[in-house]
Amino acid sequence: MKTISISASRSYEVRIGRGLLPEAGAAAKAATGASRVLLISDSGVWPHHGETVLQSLRAAGLTVKTFVFPRGEEQKNLATYGEALEAMGRARLTRKDAVIALGGGVVGDLAGFAAGTYQRGIQCVQIPTTLLAAVDSSVGGKTAVNLSAGKNQAGVFFQPSLVLCDTDALDTLAESEFRAGCGEVVKYAMIGSEELFRSLSTRHVSEHPEEIIARCVSMKRDYVQQDEFDTGARMMLNFGHTFGHAAEAVSGYEILHGEAVAMGMAAMTRAAAAFGCCSPEVSAALEELLIKLGLPTDLPYPAEALAKAALSDKKAGGDSLHIIVPEAIGRCRIETVAASDLPRWLRAGGAK
Repeated sequence: MKTISISASRSYEVRIGRGLLPEAGAAAKAATGASRVLLISDSGVWPHHGETVLQSLRAAGLTVKTFVFPRGEEQKNLATYGEALEAMGRARLTRKDAVIALGGGVVGDLAGFAAGTYQRGIQCVQIPTTLLAAVDSSVGGKTAVNLSAGKNQAGVFFQPSLVLCDTDALDTLAESEFRAGCGEVVKYAMIGSEELFRSLSTRHVSEHPEEIIARCVSMKRDYVQQDEFDTGARMMLNFGHTFGHAAEAVSGYEILHGEAVAMGMAAMTRAAAAFGCCSPEVSAALEELLIKLGLPTDLPYPAEALAKAALSDKKAGGDSLHIIVPEAIGRCRIETVAASDLPRWLRAGGAK
């Protein structure tokens, strides 16, 4: 097992290894000191891991209630968030108690937001069951739900008390879900590690998930500790997300988040090459790796629709927004562009 310590507004550990789910109860109790917990999951994850974690929590002496909602990005909304809060109330949770988030990014984001706002904040333990959640969304304290205006528009920064990444859970993922997680892994390589980027071409993530998760989490730790509230250096983690979130919205959330990030990274890098920010070889290398990992590289949506969606995103500010522009493999920069210039970037990246 690998353990990574994160020092932010709340300090906590991220534990990565096999066989952690059956020990989740004891770990959660030790980290939170709770006596009651609400276990939140979705209908896709619960049949695989729900009973294991439930029994572990009970074996640790915790009083447990459950809230399981239908799977899917479309469930990450105010209605489901409200239902989660009501479930916390019915469970009679107090500020000394905790929420356990068992699932992928949707579960972690929604459960974390509910924990961060119920009684002005109770503790939360994140147990990611997807590669994408393990390497990215379970760590760092960004919690949110979607609004009709855009993705992750209602949320809070709320650090967990513990993150448990059981790599055994990855064995139950659909191949498409695992591929989507690889999109976020490539993001980390592009923004900060040429060596990681090269290694992804020679050894598949599935062959050493514990090592890959630990490397990504370590990189995210450094950004979070430097810029917890995402006003400076942490913005680098948004590489591929400005165009990616827009693609998700325009598609009606029919594509997976990691697939959208792959599209966004490829499009942004093509645009960067077209505008002389990086060499064409950088764009070609990125596309080659994404294709090798089974991820999409085209951005098959109208530039105007994508621009409109991007300007509704929380990364936009007034008449401008921040974009993350690659300069080389393993090095990017933050650039502010005028809103009126965004369609030009999108078309240069291959949007219609």
